[in-house]
Amino acid sequence: MTDATDAVGDAVRNALRQEPLDPDMFDPVCPSSAMPFRVGDKWAGMIIRCLEGGPRRFTELRAPLRAVTPKVLSETLRAMERDGLLTRTPYDENPPRVEYALTPLGRSLIPLLDAARAWSETHLPHLLAARRNHQRDAS
Repeated sequence: MTDATDAVGDAVRNALRQEPLDPDMFDPVCPSSAMPFRVGDKWAGMIIRCLEGGPRRFTELRAPLRAVTPKVLSETLRAMERDGLLTRTPYDENPPRVEYALTPLGRSLIPLLDAARAWSETHLPHLLAARRNHQRDAS
């Protein structure tokens, strides 16, 4: 190798070298575990879709969400209420009635769900193919 070739190789390696990650790149005051975005959990996005048209009772939510257990649905609704994404309104009736409705904050997640749906429609076949290839290669 010549000195010129060595110099070019060093220049290429230096250009490709990434800066190290900043150990303080994530704000410790707002750790990701405290993020209120429940859209990524298994049921929250579907609950938001169910409530998009207006308030619903627990039993109404159960119909399209039949795969979720009542316990998990209750826990998810409580967590979403805690995070300000929906309201729970009990009515003093016999039998008791409770309705769940999206808050403006919860409604603000609908465009994100729309974007995620559009992304999935475009990329889901590629994602599933990658999973199949990975599973095949792992076997």
